[in-house]
Amino acid sequence: MNPIDLRSDTVTRPTPAMRAAMAAAEVGDDQYGEDPTTNALQRRCAELLGKEAAIWLPSGTMANQVALRVLTRPGDEVVAARECHAAWHETGGSAANAGVQIVEVGRGGVFDVDELEAAIKPRGLPVFPPTTLVQIENTHNRAGGVVVPQAMVERVCTRARELGLASYLDGARLWNAAIASGRPEAELAAPFDLVGVSFSKGLGAPGGSLLAGPRALITACDRHRRMLGGAMRQNGIFAAAALHALDQHRERLAEDHRNARVLAEALAGCPGVELDLATVQTNIVVFRLAPGAPDAASLVARARERGVLLVAFAARTVRAVTHLDVDAAQTARAATVLGELLAR
Repeated sequence: MNPIDLRSDTVTRPTPAMRAAMAAAEVGDDQYGEDPTTNALQRRCAELLGKEAAIWLPSGTMANQVALRVLTRPGDEVVAARECHAAWHETGGSAANAGVQIVEVGRGGVFDVDELEAAIKPRGLPVFPPTTLVQIENTHNRAGGVVVPQAMVERVCTRARELGLASYLDGARLWNAAIASGRPEAELAAPFDLVGVSFSKGLGAPGGSLLAGPRALITACDRHRRMLGGAMRQNGIFAAAALHALDQHRERLAEDHRNARVLAEALAGCPGVELDLATVQTNIVVFRLAPGAPDAASLVARARERGVLLVAFAARTVRAVTHLDVDAAQTARAATVLGELLAR
């Protein structure tokens, strides 16, 4: 029996229909702007996100790193939500590639204007790094896939603009945020100067991300993409997978959200589990193990032996992510297995 893989929504495999779309993709050399499928994807996503232009990149980490290089200068400081992806899951790339430091604010994946203002360094003192960028991650991974309230987003981005700060949306899972909130992606992206999205997470494509914004910024992104080795050749194979995912996999994200809720409700009733159900808004379930319960590594190891794959996020914190390769019956089975392990 194949394991029930809840480690991430990046573990999905292309469906037969997606493979067919990839095989049939019309291609050209994307470095010359001649890959028609990539061009079509970029036009479509620019429209979906309400921006002037867009550019494909191989990964979400590269998209975030390119955004930082375009919107900041080495030595600058970036304000972002606590435990954001750029600070925690990009192997120090923000410092190594963009030369910036990130100050983390707020809690539970969100922060408001007062926390932004408190984090900004005074401009008149040369000992401080200049704060030049505010970044929001929506949905926020380590906070449990929470959707950042749009009213809060608008307040933060408006204030940032008044203070002369640029704004960037790490929207790797923006598709999930749109489905969960009932707001179109363009509305969620509107307050930001630059927006990143991923095709390899909830949408299930085998790779690829994208940045969207004003044409001048996207031209600058292209230069930095090339500097980081992210320009591709016959990229239409990846772009075709993304286009198929946009057509076929966006609306079904609601299924993943329902499955995550079922799993979370089952876990919340288990002994030794600390889980705030209010944080389970999309396809990510993050829960903590109280003293007396197994630690995260032990639970992950025992679950693997029973055919359920999870990720230890910290010594006593575990993450499970639902996706298109895990159906309702598999979710229920995973919940049963974890319940039995935690009841011991």
